[in-house]
Amino acid sequence: MMIELPSYLPHSRNLHSHQPISIAHLSDAADPLTSIAPLTNGMRSPMKRWVIWLFAVWVGLDAWLARWWWLDRRERRADVHILAAARQYRVEPALVKAVTWRESRFREDARGGAGEVGLMQVGRLAAQEWATAEKRRSFQHHDLLDPALNTRAGTWYLAKLLRRYASTDLPEAYALADYNAGRANVLRWIQGPAATNSTAFLASMDFPGTRDYIGAILEQRARYRDQRVLAAQ
Repeated sequence: MMIELPSYLPHSRNLHSHQPISIAHLSDAADPLTSIAPLTNGMRSPMKRWVIWLFAVWVGLDAWLARWWWLDRRERRADVHILAAARQYRVEPALVKAVTWRESRFREDARGGAGEVGLMQVGRLAAQEWATAEKRRSFQHHDLLDPALNTRAGTWYLAKLLRRYASTDLPEAYALADYNAGRANVLRWIQGPAATNSTAFLASMDFPGTRDYIGAILEQRARYRDQRVLAAQ
């Protein structure tokens, strides 16, 4: 509907014109909410993204904390067995724990590709040697899924290897190489100066994985020494 405005009322084109103007046009121009609506709609989208982002961060943090708690609990549960075995066979607890960390990440039910089982991934031959030395009758390899027995067998074998290479400048490097790659490979690597010099021994290895294995365990042992967690128990 169109209306005629008196000449003394202003309109969009000419103050003294009698040109008709639309009521719908007047309504749109007079309503301030109409001009604000696009602004508020534009603000909703960034706020919505922020809410979604904060929620995702909260969920991720909660999952990370739950996993950290579970791994820490699993590690502390293994500490009791590690300390008992280390005391029994007179091996540094931090070294035993570092081997356990590298072998299984403290998983009691861990199984290796060559048949190794448990916390310290003890193989069948090493397990049988331990059972014979300890005069355990009716021993089965799967018995080492028991974390207490596993750490005892693994620590006993590690102690044996440390004594085997006691005349070297770093018995731990030689013992860990034997634990990981076997005696036959160590015999290939201990020719000449490498027989007692750990630097030459590590350089002579043609298994980069074994070299990395030794380095990772020795670094982790240093961290456990600094934490003094086992010493406090």
